[in-house]
Amino acid sequence: MAKGKTQKPGQTAEVRAKSREKLRFLAEMEPKKMITYPLVVFIVALLLLAVHFPPLGIDLKGGVVVTGEGISANPDQLEKELSGWLGIEAHVESFTSVSGSKGIRVYAPAGTDPQKIIDILKEKYPNADFTHSDVQPTFGEMAKKQGTRAIIFAFIAMAIVVFLFFRNPVSSLAIIFSALSDMIIAVAVMGIFGIQLTTATIAALLMLIGYTVDSNILLTTKLTKRKEYTIEEAYLSAVSTGFTMSTTTLGALLMLWIISTSPVLDNIAAVLIFGLLADFMNTWIFNAGVLRWYLSRGVEL
Repeated sequence: MAKGKTQKPGQTAEVRAKSREKLRFLAEMEPKKMITYPLVVFIVALLLLAVHFPPLGIDLKGGVVVTGEGISANPDQLEKELSGWLGIEAHVESFTSVSGSKGIRVYAPAGTDPQKIIDILKEKYPNADFTHSDVQPTFGEMAKKQGTRAIIFAFIAMAIVVFLFFRNPVSSLAIIFSALSDMIIAVAVMGIFGIQLTTATIAALLMLIGYTVDSNILLTTKLTKRKEYTIEEAYLSAVSTGFTMSTTTLGALLMLWIISTSPVLDNIAAVLIFGLLADFMNTWIFNAGVLRWYLSRGVEL
């Protein structure tokens, strides 16, 4: 059996040195610019949310879901046809089951008779199998309130832990703002691409809080606990490690999005990708800018 090549310590150090050199332009940016640009993006994201909030899914607003198995159809075309025939705003998704058979899901507003949808679909696809389920608006409202509370309490718990760990308002608020901005930008991009806000995407936003805090803690710890590094060298060390972490995670999420045939998994992967891309900016530019500006004043955190 052939043995794989192993990288010598000197080669590893050389690769790291090249990686840091490529990222040196970040360390040379003025802290005020590092703070300003992400703030502008955050404000734009808020404006986008104000005019184009993501549509709510059936599980948050109630409605009817009709599932047809054994159907291979263009969901956009079928959506137009059903909306025209029924006089409602229907949403159609296609899926591929684990066994490889294709199907569709039709989402209709609460109060729609699912049998009417099934009757129309049976005329087009007589050999397909159909099932349906209803989500009452009251249950949807309950799920929405619980999801909102989960995000608020998760933020409060995260903020308490961050304050207790760093015991400094500047570094703590920078981390909390980065997490908030990641989430706001991710939700704004969801609205642009028409990704629905559902219980699954709320779970993805909660996961995003955890990941954001990890990368911010790495950065803050590297800069505040440095011993042999200057601020710039500590920043380059942190950003090199952080980029590697984020890139590998993005690669895994991208493969999930490409391979998955489940709309739920696709949406979860998409939300996390949006949030992680925003985290590149908010952690390694905004938070780093705040810390560099604060530490350059000779203040120890």
